[in-house]
Amino acid sequence: RMSLAAMRSATRPPRPSPRDRGGVGACVSRRAAATCFGAPRRTSASRTPARRARGSRDWTSPPAAFTGASPVPSPVEESPWALEAEDLWLTHGERGAPGSVDALRGVTIRVPRGMMFMLLGPNGCGKSTLLRSFAGLNRPWAGRLRVQAPRAFVFQNPDHQVIMPTVGADVAFGLGNRGDLSDDDIARRVRDALQAVNLGDPAMLERQVATLSGGQKQRVAIAGALVENPEVLLLDELTTFLDEADQAGVVRAVRKAVDETGAAAVWVTHRLEELEHCDMAAYMEDGVITQVGSGDFIRGYIRQQQRAYNAKR
Repeated sequence: RMSLAAMRSATRPPRPSPRDRGGVGACVSRRAAATCFGAPRRTSASRTPARRARGSRDWTSPPAAFTGASPVPSPVEESPWALEAEDLWLTHGERGAPGSVDALRGVTIRVPRGMMFMLLGPNGCGKSTLLRSFAGLNRPWAGRLRVQAPRAFVFQNPDHQVIMPTVGADVAFGLGNRGDLSDDDIARRVRDALQAVNLGDPAMLERQVATLSGGQKQRVAIAGALVENPEVLLLDELTTFLDEADQAGVVRAVRKAVDETGAAAVWVTHRLEELEHCDMAAYMEDGVITQVGSGDFIRGYIRQQQRAYNAKR
């Protein structure tokens, strides 16, 4: 079994060139991501022995007025909502200039704690832009946004996050500079995170990352986020590059993690079959959330839209 000392001392490989996607260079580690997101570090005083109870599910009504003016995510100490967004506007390019595009146009939404929430819509509708705004990677020019801290972002391609040679070292990587955690604490949290994504076999700790399937690697990336006890998981089309079996394994792993930890998950996807795993979902079009409802409702709405489109062809 890999020792915790080995996990702590594993060297970090050379940093790859930033990926210029959506105007934002990709972070290549949870530690780098925390810096990019501006997320405050959780201290021993702010951690609680158990997750707070799930908040009210009556979240579809317009949000109450917020305090504070910053559109950038900030921690909320006492709230049933994992995140609250009110009238968010974001423009790609200089506002008013030729070629500029309003990617978000007055988005208002609230997601309670302990919910698996899915966001769907056609390519270019703004769903990934909205997710990156929740993470702090995009900065809306108008509106108010609050996101519970800490939050964790998992990229579409796990190679942008899974960077250590072994599974145990990679999941423990984000805890390497936590002076308030003992080796036993780190070992327990790594085991719990891997168990939450159905990779609980003790042999997995020493497994070489290069030998993992795409789905296993994506689950390691999710475990690397869970190990830091996030209040909010932000997941950007995790199953895009996976085969059918791995797709099912990843979405089930996130569903299990949400149920067991009480964290909220916002999952961007284009796969209708994944809606069976969500609590609620929303449909975006042209930078606006046009529908909110159960997974079955959103699936039916999308199919209705597809039939109407095909009838016009």
